[in-house]
Amino acid sequence: MAESLAEHERILQEIESTDTACVGPTLRSVYDDQPNAHQRFMEKLDACIRNHDREIEKMCNFHHQGFVDAITELLKVRADAGKLKVQVTDTNRRLQDAGKEVIAQTEEIIRCRIQQRNITTVVEKLQLCLPVLEMYSKLKEQMNVKRYYSALKTMEQLENTYLPRVSQYRFCQIMIENLPKLREEIKEISMSDLKDFLESIRKHSDKIGETAMKQAQQQKTFNTALQKQNNVNYGRNMYVINGRVPEPKYEITSKRTLEEEDEHEEEGDGETFENYYRKQRRKQARLVLQPQSSMGYGFPVNRLFDLLFEIRDQYNETLLKKWAGLFRDIFEADNYSPIPVANEEEYKIVISKFPFQDPELDKQSFPKKLPMSQSVPQIYIQVKEFIYASLKFSESLHRSSTEIDDMLRKSTNLLLTRTLSSCLQNLIKKPHIGLTELVQIIINTTHLEQACKYLEDFITNVTNISQETVHTARLYGLSTFKDARHAAEGEIYTKLNQKIDEFIQLADYDWTMSEPAGRASGYLMDLINFLRSTFQVFTHLPGKVAQTACMSACQHLSTSLMQMLLDSELKQISMGAVQQFNLDVIQCELFASSEPVPGFHGDTLQLAFIDLRQLLDLFMVWDWSTYLADYGQPTSKYLRVNPSTALTLLEKMKETSKKNNIFAQFRKNDRDKQKLIETVVKQLRSLVNGMSQHT
Repeated sequence: MAESLAEHERILQEIESTDTACVGPTLRSVYDDQPNAHQRFMEKLDACIRNHDREIEKMCNFHHQGFVDAITELLKVRADAGKLKVQVTDTNRRLQDAGKEVIAQTEEIIRCRIQQRNITTVVEKLQLCLPVLEMYSKLKEQMNVKRYYSALKTMEQLENTYLPRVSQYRFCQIMIENLPKLREEIKEISMSDLKDFLESIRKHSDKIGETAMKQAQQQKTFNTALQKQNNVNYGRNMYVINGRVPEPKYEITSKRTLEEEDEHEEEGDGETFENYYRKQRRKQARLVLQPQSSMGYGFPVNRLFDLLFEIRDQYNETLLKKWAGLFRDIFEADNYSPIPVANEEEYKIVISKFPFQDPELDKQSFPKKLPMSQSVPQIYIQVKEFIYASLKFSESLHRSSTEIDDMLRKSTNLLLTRTLSSCLQNLIKKPHIGLTELVQIIINTTHLEQACKYLEDFITNVTNISQETVHTARLYGLSTFKDARHAAEGEIYTKLNQKIDEFIQLADYDWTMSEPAGRASGYLMDLINFLRSTFQVFTHLPGKVAQTACMSACQHLSTSLMQMLLDSELKQISMGAVQQFNLDVIQCELFASSEPVPGFHGDTLQLAFIDLRQLLDLFMVWDWSTYLADYGQPTSKYLRVNPSTALTLLEKMKETSKKNNIFAQFRKNDRDKQKLIETVVKQLRSLVNGMSQHT
């Protein structure tokens, strides 16, 4: 009898302190013990209820007087609160009356300040307009006295410096409309003067040539005397100097002059009269300098040209090494952030360096950001500089424009496919390049790839060889930037998985816990927050790249969690630990269903966690009969649960159950549960052994 009362005391304490979900098994134990135990338990329960009622009544009597005192204090305060309200109202009225005069004086001060600001603004605008009017007056005066070069300089200052500051005024618009007319007038007058000048110097070309020959002879005599003085073989230096056949001094001087003129030619369309002057002078020089067909001074020079071609190849290799260093410096200095532009002037500066077009971005107001980073226009400029440097050597090889065009395109292809590609690949692999930088590199390569057609047009303008020519080589930049983009995408997937592994290493599960914490683990919530912020950056990437990265991350996370459960070093797992693990997997599924990256259809992303979900459902519901009966059927509820995986996890739970339930043999429920686990373990082992034999 005493044992029964003690058992009832224990059951009552367990009912009062245990969650309502676990009351059922506790109450069921009342019926499993002695006969008439239910009646005695009910009597004990009534006595316990009466005891609690008496305690509640005592507690209420104890606090009743304090409640009455608090009400009394509130009634006393109510009268004082009414008085305070009247005083506050009166103070507010007097304050409003006193502030009316201050408001009137403040408004007067505001009007004076506005007038003062307007006067200052007018003075500033007049100070901006006066230099424009002075410069325009100076331009008119220079035109009248026929100082056209000075007039062009003044016109350039007006257009680039002065007029943009006050372009909103009507008189400035009139000036802007008149400037092209004045420039055209100067062009016509200058062209006429230029033709007269060329005609005059052509008449005196004989005297110019005679003077040049005399100077060349004097220089030759001086060199001969100097060579004899230094005991240098005159004959050898006469015919071969630094690997080149010497030419008459007047030819050397004239050709050097022509080369210097070519070096200083401006890109694109220059002034018409400058181009005309240079072409005419070049023609005149060639007519004077061109030897008769029966002369190469009696010596074959084919080997010299072959040597020059070899030197050209070495020169290109030197250029490639130099530009590799330039590319590396540009990549190191880049901040890998979109280019900010605060106003129209900054925007024009950027697009003057790099051919960028985006109608949607043009519609946005300033300030705004261009999608590429600073390295993109710098790389584009350096590629053009490389083309100039390569052209500078090729022009001296006396090759046709078609051959020079082909040389330039091949050299540029080497720069893109070998040098720039290698720099990009090395950049992507550097440790300090994170996910944000990789995203920006993908965007940068996309814009550089689009700019390749402008580089082809640039080469066409330099060599005057149309791209439609059959033999014309194409730039291979498209494949270079695609390869770099694919490498960056692969590195994104790798680094994303590495970050997930770093978070997983922070997991600190108590695998023997009796009850779950009631919320997801901290390390997992930090991981999900990191993934959310990362995928927000991925919105600038092409859709498939962002989707692939998201799917890869979810699959890697699911695999890592599964490996954590099945780790061979983990020997025991309690049911509480499984429930806690289930809370973490639920958070993963919620993250997948929130569509962190747009473009997924239905529950495609959630399927990454389907193996974990079915495994945990099986252990949470403890539905082994359904699993074993439906195993192998295509409609099985637990189709993705591998028997070997289930067996491994169940054996770990079996070990925990044995150690935690030393006295399980004295309770029928625990004995039944232990027997069920052992039975399921045997069935799973037989299923796994049958699969291995079949294999």
